[in-house]
Amino acid sequence: MTSQDNPEKDQGKRIGVYVCHCGTNIAGTVDVEDVRDWALEKLGDRGVVISRDYKFMCSSLGQELIEKDIQEEKLDRVVVAACSPHLHEKTFRTACSKAGLNPYLCELVSIREQVSWVHSDKVAATAKAKAVLSGGVERVIHHQPLDPLHVPIQPATLVVGGGIAGIQAALEIADSGFPVYMVEREPSIGGHMAQFDKTFPTLDCAACILTPKMVDVGSHNNITLLTWSEVVRVEGYVGNFTVTIKKKPRYVDEELCTGCGICVEKCPKKVIDEVFEAGLGYRKAVYTPFPQSVPKFPVIDYENCTYFQKGTCKACEKFCPTGAIDFNQKEEFITIQVGNIILATGYDLFDGRRVTQYGYGRLANVYTSLEFERLSNAAGPTNGDIVLRDGVTHPASVGIIHCVGSRDRNYNNYCSVICCMQGLKFAHLVKERTGATVYNFYIDMRTAYKAYDEFYQRVLEEGTLFVRGKVAEVTDAARLPGEEGKLIIQTEDTLVGKQRRIPVDMVILSIGLEPRADSREVAKLFGISCSSDGWFTEKHPKLDPVATMTEGIFIAGAAQGPKDIPTSVSQGAAAAARVLGRIQQGEIELEPVRATIDESRCSGCRICNNLCPFNAILFHSDRMVSEINPALCQGCGTCVAACPAGAISGTVFSNEQILSQIEGLLLLNVAPMGGTG
Repeated sequence: MTSQDNPEKDQGKRIGVYVCHCGTNIAGTVDVEDVRDWALEKLGDRGVVISRDYKFMCSSLGQELIEKDIQEEKLDRVVVAACSPHLHEKTFRTACSKAGLNPYLCELVSIREQVSWVHSDKVAATAKAKAVLSGGVERVIHHQPLDPLHVPIQPATLVVGGGIAGIQAALEIADSGFPVYMVEREPSIGGHMAQFDKTFPTLDCAACILTPKMVDVGSHNNITLLTWSEVVRVEGYVGNFTVTIKKKPRYVDEELCTGCGICVEKCPKKVIDEVFEAGLGYRKAVYTPFPQSVPKFPVIDYENCTYFQKGTCKACEKFCPTGAIDFNQKEEFITIQVGNIILATGYDLFDGRRVTQYGYGRLANVYTSLEFERLSNAAGPTNGDIVLRDGVTHPASVGIIHCVGSRDRNYNNYCSVICCMQGLKFAHLVKERTGATVYNFYIDMRTAYKAYDEFYQRVLEEGTLFVRGKVAEVTDAARLPGEEGKLIIQTEDTLVGKQRRIPVDMVILSIGLEPRADSREVAKLFGISCSSDGWFTEKHPKLDPVATMTEGIFIAGAAQGPKDIPTSVSQGAAAAARVLGRIQQGEIELEPVRATIDESRCSGCRICNNLCPFNAILFHSDRMVSEINPALCQGCGTCVAACPAGAISGTVFSNEQILSQIEGLLLLNVAPMGGTG
């Protein structure tokens, strides 16, 4: 027997139905008036006592209409047929609450995303809208009044990643008087920005604007800085996370070290600096990454230190005036309690070797963008002198290739945002310092933000030559006079409609941005998700770009997707603002959409424990039953579906509610759905 066979069990329900036009987003494909009339006529026996349509139900007037009907018509259930619940479920729940109706007695069904936007046949779309609405009415009959959960918030915050986005977030929170733990896996904070020479479009010295913020982080009373460290375990829930951090041994006692640099000076072992100097320079086996490093303490490279490899040397220990070298240091594990977490883990650079036709790694004078940053940096391996790999010759002609690894279905289909402006900056620096002829090879020029296009015009006026087209190949095979000893760029020029061969002395690849190589593992560690490309997924791309679907976990900077420095700073500050709002409230209100376990039916099989993506299920071995922590549970329903004993149920998504909704969708009095969609 279905719920429709026994209408008496639903006696007393007074349901209001509200169908939104959404301008023409819904009304252009769905006959809204027909759906409105149908609901009152056909669903009256299910408790529908009023059915209305309105152009924009989410507007203040639309909400007031619902509030008025709840009070005057004594409604005890509300169904709104509009857009996705992700957008406006909270809006309509708030309207119900204002009118004195429990907000969880409101059901929002999507007839925009699930109907009008995916159909072109109006008859079929209207019939489907009726079915979806019918399902919503059947479902809301079984809704129960619920009260939100209230969770206290620990005032401390964890910021993971010490680049410019993480630095900004940490300073915003710390300056507001609350404690911050910053964890950075490298020996110093600063991120990629610390490697840059100039920043577009203002050509500020990157170190000049970054270093003061780094110093502020290192000296701030409210910031505990943990470099050369990684998060290895995250437990708990919003407001009460327990985080375990692994601090790798520096083999330098930070309490004794003064940062004098004598150990670095006396160390006899030199190795290629593959990280900070991008392979163009050398560092010692004991080193600080760069002169402005924060903290100032050096670190000993275990893999290359002569003592660790052969048991000899110890020059650093012998010459250290404070006895700070400690070869016996071990890994430390630190446990902290925080209320919120901000992930600002940054990005990796695309590997230019993957585009084999451009010759990077095979042709000596093909450089990546990061290599050129270090080459042009006054603190770099050549002291800012732009020379070829021989270390002597200055280029007379330079080709800059945009979108390497980006906007290409063979690699990454997305735009990396910074490549055009990066290429323009390089063109300016080459012109300024060498006077060379510069070619920029671009697909489309994207200079969208404040003062960006003005910078483009400036570079044009400086005489940079622009070739619109995709570069096919970079080779050293000379075929024509004047090509001897040159790199030959073979490209299409779409503006003149022909193929061109352009000989240059140096090629710079404007390399695109990629998610961190371990982004999926990090996402799993913190209980969030990644896009198909590997970027961390935000709660909503437009309306909530810094929150995630896991309460208390926020993202900032290029961990979310490619972005430039100003946008990263803005997002770091935005994430901090969200955290500060919660800290100052003292507690957070969570939706009661959670799963619960009937212990009398639980067999102790622990299947649910291993499947829960939020680690919300605990197993009590003494009683052989599982228990769900409601503060951790996100109501995803994975455990409900997996439990072989049927011992787990979910509020708002109970079996009774879901089955009733399916029955409503399959009502025989809905017109058959023909046509195209």
